Amino acid sequence: MTDKASVLPRAANLDDAKSWCVYIVLCTDNSLYTGITNNVQARLSKHAHQRGAKYFRGRKPRRLVYIERGHTRSSASKREAQIKHMRRVQKDRLIASWINEASIVDPQTRLQSIHAKGPRRV
Repeated sequence: MTDKASVLPRAANLDDAKSWCVYIVLCTDNSLYTGITNNVQARLSKHAHQRGAKYFRGRKPRRLVYIERGHTRSSASKREAQIKHMRRVQKDRLIASWINEASIVDPQTRLQSIHAKGPRRV
């Protein structure tokens, strides 16, 4: 029989394991940067101070436009790879979708991102 002390920390670790998220940042050159983290605010602060990803050495982050939470590190990495292989139009649709959990994203931000390269032809 297992004692409670050995079970409780294990359950807490399972909750922590799902704390990873995938995010997309709109940059000053209208490009989109996709990354993963378990602390969004700390990661965005590093990007703003040109620490961390080399991508931000030549450009600056404008705003966070997409968050997808509830991943393990492994699933976040896989989802990041999927998003990085998407075309810009697909990323713009993802940003405008109901999946987006970024509470600070307003409709104007979405429009700027979607129309950054001009209007789409359908």
